[in-house]
Amino acid sequence: MRTMLQTALSGGYAVGYFEAWDQYSLEAVLEAAEESQSPVILGIGGVMMNPQWFDGGGLAGLAAVGRTIAERAGVPVAFLLNEVQTLAQVQLGLRFGFNAVMLDTSELLLEENIAVTRQVAEAAHACGADAEGTLDALPDASGVINPAGIALTNPKQALRYVTETGVDALSVAIGNVHALTGGEAKVNLAHLARLHQAVEVPLVIHGGSGFPASAVPRAIELGVAKFNVGTVLKQRFLEGIRTALAGLSARANVQEVVGSRKAGDILSVAAACLKDEVKRRMLLYGSAGKG
Repeated sequence: MRTMLQTALSGGYAVGYFEAWDQYSLEAVLEAAEESQSPVILGIGGVMMNPQWFDGGGLAGLAAVGRTIAERAGVPVAFLLNEVQTLAQVQLGLRFGFNAVMLDTSELLLEENIAVTRQVAEAAHACGADAEGTLDALPDASGVINPAGIALTNPKQALRYVTETGVDALSVAIGNVHALTGGEAKVNLAHLARLHQAVEVPLVIHGGSGFPASAVPRAIELGVAKFNVGTVLKQRFLEGIRTALAGLSARANVQEVVGSRKAGDILSVAAACLKDEVKRRMLLYGSAGKG
C-alpha cells in the first residue's frame, strides 16, 4: 500500500479503499478496478462486524476469500484490514495475508495511542506489510453530530505521532464524517494544508462517502492519497437488491436468483450497482487509467 500511495502522490491522484464484506462485494470492487484500469485497495473492516462472529472464524474466512481475489488481480492491489479493534486482530490479519493493517486507536490519549500504534507498525513492517494510523475519532452520522465537538487533527501532534510510530499513512480529521448516508460533510481544506505541511506520509480521508466531490481535487493537491469508502457501497448494494426483488416473479427459480452468479442472481444485480459506484469514484479520484 505504501508504494501505491506514494505513486499516487507523485502522479496527482488518489487511490480508493472500497470496503467490502463478502465475496460478492470483494469481486465487484476488483472488477471495477480492472475495467477502469485503476490501482485499488481491497479489504474489510472491523467496526461494523459482529465481534463474536469476526473473532470466531469470520476474519479468517474473509481473509482467505479476499487474498484469493487479490492474487488474481490484473491491476495493482493492496489488501487492507481496516479499523480493527484489538492488537490480536491485527496480528491475525497479518498472519492471514493482509499486507496493510489499521488498528482503531482514535479514542486513546496521545501517549497510549503512540505506544500502541508503534506496536502495530512494528508488527506490520516485520511481515513486509504497511500500517495506517489515526489520532482522532471522526463524528459518526449514525448519531447526533455536535459541530462544536468535531476535532481537527493537530499538526504538531501529527508530526510527533508519525515520527514516533513509523506509520506509513495517516488518517486525518478535517471535518469528514463516518457513515454519512446523505448530504456532504463540511471539510476544512485550510486545515488540511497545515497537516500536509507538517507530515510527509500520505494522508487518508475516512468517511469518503460524504466527502464533497468538489473538494477532492484540492484535497489530493494537499497530500491526500487515499479515500476510504464504505457506507455508500452498502447503500448501492441494497438499492440493487430492492430493484431486483421488485421485478422478481413469485414463481422465480430460487436456484437461479440466489447465488447462481447468473444474470438473474439478485446478489449479482446488487454487486453490479456497487461496481458502478466504485468506477465512478475511480474517475473522481483520478486513479482510472493508472493501473
